[in-house]
Amino acid sequence: MLSFLIVLVVAIVAYTNGANANFKGVASLYGSGTTEYRTAVNWAAVTTAAGAVCAMFWTGHMLKAFSGKGLVADVLVADPVFLLSVAIGAALTGSLATWLGFPVSTTHALTGALVGAGLIASPGGVNFSHLWSTFALPLLFGPVVAILLGSVLYLFLRPLKLAPDHRTRTLDALHFLSAGAVCFARGLNDTPKMAALLAGIAFWNDLTGLLLVAIAMALGGLISARRVANTLANKITGMNPGQGFVANLTTSMLAITGSVYGLPLSTTHVTVGSLLGIGIVTRQARWRTAVPVLLAWVTTLPCAALLAALAYVLCRAAF
Repeated sequence: MLSFLIVLVVAIVAYTNGANANFKGVASLYGSGTTEYRTAVNWAAVTTAAGAVCAMFWTGHMLKAFSGKGLVADVLVADPVFLLSVAIGAALTGSLATWLGFPVSTTHALTGALVGAGLIASPGGVNFSHLWSTFALPLLFGPVVAILLGSVLYLFLRPLKLAPDHRTRTLDALHFLSAGAVCFARGLNDTPKMAALLAGIAFWNDLTGLLLVAIAMALGGLISARRVANTLANKITGMNPGQGFVANLTTSMLAITGSVYGLPLSTTHVTVGSLLGIGIVTRQARWRTAVPVLLAWVTTLPCAALLAALAYVLCRAAF
């Protein structure tokens, strides 16, 4: 019974992740008028799924990191009640953010849920130095690097006419490829984080878990992405096709690097950071939307921690 519930809730986490995050890679295609919503969301689903498939072979270190091993007491990593509580905390956080239209970090939600449930289950068992070095530092510096790199790349490529203000056939092709690269990187980076919650189930192997997550992510992005898509495409900053291309190039570079080296970067933070960096340079940043999004990032981790802690108390009483 518990194992079935864990699989079900992890599938919900993956679905909400797809709904909240799949569109991040193609937001610039839609926001710059390069393509319509349905084409963008279909391209996101295909390329995210490709990244998720490659995660089966390239990102075993991410599975280990988000299993909780080294962060919480070892006995909890294989505890079904703990795993279920973490999944519930992450699922509720992601669902709430998606309903509100905020692009938040599944990495934050999972990290917060691991810590929140871990503190309730074993107060002295949470390794805060591991939390800081393995999770917090990449999450803090990721958006800062994205803002800087996005602005620098735009200032460098625009004079070379590689990021023009108007559409061209070559730019459209590069824009689609860069958007696909971002989605691929997101699938590569995020899939093992969620599949890690299934690692403690004896009958469930890593490849099956990764496949389940990949399918659920694709469905979430195809069916429920509209609200977050509107925020990312239209409310963070005004953008033209050249600016959208540079934002995608920045995001894909950072996200793929993070996946290869096992850094749990948030593709949400990197995507929004790159858009914001370009918006600052062009003076088109829409701070009325950007500030609430940034505040949502700050609250994601404690919100997930609180929900996972409450879920642990209720699940431990029930099971």
